[in-house]
This record gives sequence, C-alpha cells and structure tokens, in this order.
Amino acid sequence: MALSKGSETAKPKPVIPWKARISITFISTITDAARRSNGTINRRLTNLLDLKAHASSSPVNGVTSKDVTIDAENKLWFRVFAPAVSPAAGTLPVVVYFHGGGFAFLSPDSLGYDAVCRRICRHVPAVVVSVNYRLTPEHRYPSQYDDGELFLHFLDENRMVLPENADVSKCFLAGDSAGANLAHNVAVRVGKMGIRENEVGNSGLRRIRIVGLVAIQPFFGGEERTEAEVRFEGAPLVSKERTDWTWKAFLPDGSDRDHRACNVSGPNSEDLSGLDYPDTVVVVGGFDPLQDWQRRFYEWLTKSGKKAQLVEYPKMFHAFYIFPDLPESSQMITQIKDFMNKKLAE
Repeated sequence: MALSKGSETAKPKPVIPWKARISITFISTITDAARRSNGTINRRLTNLLDLKAHASSSPVNGVTSKDVTIDAENKLWFRVFAPAVSPAAGTLPVVVYFHGGGFAFLSPDSLGYDAVCRRICRHVPAVVVSVNYRLTPEHRYPSQYDDGELFLHFLDENRMVLPENADVSKCFLAGDSAGANLAHNVAVRVGKMGIRENEVGNSGLRRIRIVGLVAIQPFFGGEERTEAEVRFEGAPLVSKERTDWTWKAFLPDGSDRDHRACNVSGPNSEDLSGLDYPDTVVVVGGFDPLQDWQRRFYEWLTKSGKKAQLVEYPKMFHAFYIFPDLPESSQMITQIKDFMNKKLAE
C-alpha cells in the first residue's frame, strides 16, 4: 500500500544554530552560483564574496601571523601562525594545515580558515602553517598534491621562515575535507620518498619528520552511492550534485570517481603496507553524507597495518569545526591536542 504524503518518513536533519545556518546558506548559495555547467568557476564572484583576514604581526586572539611566498606565479604561499606568548622553555610542534573547499574554493586567508588555524595554534599550542595551493578546475589533479609536496621540500630547506622554537622534527600533517584528502596523499608521497631514498639514494626530507596526520571529515568518494549519501541528501554544504561536479572538475579527463585520488580505499587504492605512513586520527560527523567513505578510509588504514583512531561526532554536519559557537567545534580542537600530545610523548 502506498504511503500517504503525511506518513512518509522525514529525513533526519542536524540541529544548527541560526548564525551557522545563515553562514551555511550564504556559502552554499555563492558556490552554487559560481559553479558553471561547463565545468568552470566564476572567480570574480567567489573572490568578491570570500571574506579575507590579513596576516598580523600584532597578536589577534593570542596569535601572530605572517605570509610567506614560495612561487608567486603559481600562487603557492603559506601563512604561519605562532602563539604570541610561547612556553618558557622547550619547542613547539609544527602543524602543516591544508584547507578544505573541494579543491576549488577558499584559501588560508579565508576568514573561517584563518580563525580555525588560530584556534589550533593557541590551544595545542603549536606553530601552524596553512598552505595555499592551486585550485581546480584551472589546475586539475595532481597539481594540489604537487604543491603540498613542494611546500614540504621548501620548508625542509628553509627552516628559518618559522619561529626559532618551531621543531620540524615534530611535524603533523592536517586538513579538513579536500584538505584532509590532500594531507593523506602528501603523506603517501612522503612515504614513497623514503623508499626511493633507501633504494637509489634520492634526496628526501632531511629535517622534517612527519609524526602524525589529522584528517578532519576527509573528502573521499566513489562511483557507488553509499547509504549515508542517499540518506543525508540535502544535508548542509554537501550534496551528490555538488560533489559530482567537484570530482569531475578535479580528476583527470576520462577518469571516474573510483580513481585513487577519490576512492582512496577502493579497487585502485595505493598499497600502504610498505610505507612509513603516520599515525592518523579521522574525524567523522553523523550528519555528513561523506561519512561512509571516511569510515572506509579509517578501516583501510587499519587493515593496511597503520595506526588509526576514529573520532565521531554523531550530531555534527560537514564543516562543523568552522563554527566556534558549537561545543563540538571546541571539543574537536581538544581531541586534536590530545592526539598530538600522545604522539609527542612517545
């Protein structure tokens, strides 16, 4: 018997404070308007409405910041965040952060990401280095991964761009959404770099040592439609239409979503068994349509013999950490701090 309209089961929805709801609606509306059907983006529109935060040598919320350019032509630069008041003795770990935005939007000076990195810097505490990388569709795969690897080589050779108490031998890769995808793939490249160095004497990283990876709601996918993608269609920020468009704009021409950059744990996945891959914490939200892919990533790491920890926020949506008024946002920063402190104590 057919169900009447009134008896249909309503899709579950997260409870979102009104300030966050307004911001999410604004972000979704702008990105949808900027994405063109021909696979290009209206950069004039996104640049106009992407609110920016300037670097400041004077403390803002207890943190100073500065920008450093690596390659102006390719817009490869980074922002360094440092606690205004450092510990009386000892050194600080370094967090290399890759921002989200579907590989297509935003940057380290976007207001939300400047604030997130300041919070991590202040609360851990740590020196946070937020990396600007080339965006798709103007620069497709593997440009973003290339930029991440190039940045690590630059930092390895130019330690002096960081504060004196920054210890690059205690380096964590971190990122959210597409940035977490990028952080994972950079970690794989670093692992392969070590193998090549052992085999043929190629030069790898000399000063930097990656000791952990923080993957916040990583942006992964595949040809399959998972239960969460179907159940949470219409969830804040993430939809099948938006993610399909982004993957098509990012992946090589002719590729499908089972490409290893998207479906990292799928049929074309990397073999991690022989790589020195860092211990990882994976953050998942219960209202995130991507959560099944994120859990598969965690399970794949453990099956590959790597140490991984799954942290779940059952009532949270994709990108909840951008909104400091949410208690879970602060809780996540504390979880990151605990993960880092545990690794540093080993």
